[in-house]
Amino acid sequence: MQKSTRYLPLLTIFSASSLIFASSVSAAPAPRAGAVPAGIRAILNKPQYRNAVWTLRVMDGNTPLVDLNSQRLLYIGSVRKIFSVGELLDAVGSAHTFNTPIYRTGSISNGVLRGNIVLVASGDLTMGGRTNPDGTLAVSDWDHNEADSLGNAVLTKPNPLAGYAELARAVRASGITRIAGNIVIDDRLFKPFPFRGQFDVPPIFVNDDVVDIAVRPGGTPGSPANLTYRPHSAALRVYNKVRVGAPASKESLQIDPELPSCIGSFGCASTVSGTVPSDFKPPLTGGRQLVQTVRIVHPANYARTMFVEQLRAAGVRVDAPAVQQNPVRLLPARNAYARLHRVAQLVGMPYGQDAKFVLKISYNIGADTSLMLLGVQHGARTMQSALAFERRDLQTRWGIAPTQYHFVDGSGGGETTATAAAVTTMLQELARSRESQAFTNALPVLAVDGSLGFVTGFKRQRSLAGAAGNVRAKTGTYVGKSASGRLEIKTQALGGYVTTKRGHRLTFEVAVNGVPMNDLEDLTNIFQDEGTIAAILWRDY
Repeated sequence: MQKSTRYLPLLTIFSASSLIFASSVSAAPAPRAGAVPAGIRAILNKPQYRNAVWTLRVMDGNTPLVDLNSQRLLYIGSVRKIFSVGELLDAVGSAHTFNTPIYRTGSISNGVLRGNIVLVASGDLTMGGRTNPDGTLAVSDWDHNEADSLGNAVLTKPNPLAGYAELARAVRASGITRIAGNIVIDDRLFKPFPFRGQFDVPPIFVNDDVVDIAVRPGGTPGSPANLTYRPHSAALRVYNKVRVGAPASKESLQIDPELPSCIGSFGCASTVSGTVPSDFKPPLTGGRQLVQTVRIVHPANYARTMFVEQLRAAGVRVDAPAVQQNPVRLLPARNAYARLHRVAQLVGMPYGQDAKFVLKISYNIGADTSLMLLGVQHGARTMQSALAFERRDLQTRWGIAPTQYHFVDGSGGGETTATAAAVTTMLQELARSRESQAFTNALPVLAVDGSLGFVTGFKRQRSLAGAAGNVRAKTGTYVGKSASGRLEIKTQALGGYVTTKRGHRLTFEVAVNGVPMNDLEDLTNIFQDEGTIAAILWRDY
C-alpha cells in the first residue's frame, strides 16, 4: 500500500492468519493474595519482555488479588477511553440522544422561504448513517476508521447519508418548496480540536468524516479497475485512474490528496491511481474489496454541500450554490434559537449505542468528542478546558487524583499515561454507577468481537478455553520510536472485567511498556499473552 499513514493507530487488529499463540500455561491452585500467579509470571518473564515494564492489578471488590507496579505511571493508549466514554455515559445516561435541529430564519409565503435554513450541530457521532433496520448501530470489527492504518476495512451497510436525507424530507414536509436564502451549518457547540495532524474536528459529522474508496480486484490487465466510492457529493469527487495489473504483480494504490484542503471550493477532488493485480486478494478481512479512505478535512463545508444536494433530491429548490464555504456570517446569535421556528429535528442514536461504537472499535474521534460533550455540559468548549473539568471531576466524583494519570485528549493519544490503580478504580466506580450494564455491554468481548475478537490463543489450552465470552475489556496500543530510534511497542494494555469460573467479578488492568518491535507478530504476541493472562484470571479465581 503506497498510501502514507499519518499516524500510528491506538487500536490495531490483525487477521487470524497472523496470530501467534501464547505458550501453554498449566492449571494451578488459587494463588495467595497480592502475588502474581506462577502461570502469569511465566508470561511476564518471556525473553521478549526482558527489558520491558509490566503492571498488573486485579481486584475482587475492594480486595486486591494481584498488585504489580500498580502505582507506576505507564502508557495505556486507548484504555484511556474507559474514562472519557464512561464519564459521559454516567453523566447523560445510556438513553440520552444528541439531537440535531434545523431552524429557519425569515418567513414562508407560498412555499418560499425568504431566509436561511440553519442546521445546528449537536455532536451526534453518526447522524443516522449507521442505523440498522432494527434501530441498533452498525459496527464492523474491521471498521473504516482504521482502514488506512490496517490496510483494509469492511463497510457497514446503512446509507451514511440517511440522517441528512431524513432531515431534507422533513424540511419539504414542513411546506418549504424553495429556499431563497442559504444553507448554514452551525458548528459552534465547541471549538474544533486538532486530530493527529489531519484536521480540526467540529461537532458535525458525515460518514465519520471520511469518504470510502473501494476497489474490487479482477478484470483484464491494463483495463480500468473497478472502483466505487461513498458518499457521492460535489463537495469532493473521486477520480479513478487505477489500472488492473498482471497476475501476481505488486499492488501500488495511491490517493492524492489524502487530506483535500479544497473542500468548500468548486471542483475539489482526489485522484486514486496505481495498479491492483487481477488476482489480488484484499488483506485481513476475507472480503472481496480493498477499502481505503480520504479524510473530510472541512466537515462543515462538506456537510453543507451534501445537505443542499439532499434538499434538492427531496424536492426543495435551493437558490444558493451547492458548493461554497459554509457561510457562518449568516448564523444567528446563539441565544436567538428560542425565538426562531424549528423546522425539523434528527433524533440521535442513544449514547449507550454510541459508547459501544467507540469502545468496540476504539473510535478515536468518537472518544475525543465524548470528552468535549462532557465538557460542554459544564461550560467547557475547548479540549484544554474539557480536560481541566475532567481533572476536577475525576477527583471529586470518581476519587482519582491528578497524580494518577496524564491525559492529553479523550482517546489516548501520544503521551497518555495512568497507573493501574487509577484504571481499576475507574472501572470499579463505573461498575457501581447507574449505567454499569450499558458500560459493560459496550466493551469488547474476549474471542468474540471488537478489538478482542481475534484474541483466541488461550483456547489452545483446554483449561482456559472457557474464558471466551467471560472477559470484557478495552485494549490500548501505542507504537512509536524508542530513545535509540528503533520501533518500539510503547504500550499494549488491557483493562476491564472478568467473570471467573467460580462466579467472581474481577476488575483488572494489565499493561506492558517498552517492548522492541521488529514486525507485527511482536504486537500480536502481546495481544495473545494479555488475553491468556485474562483467561488465567478467569480460571484460577
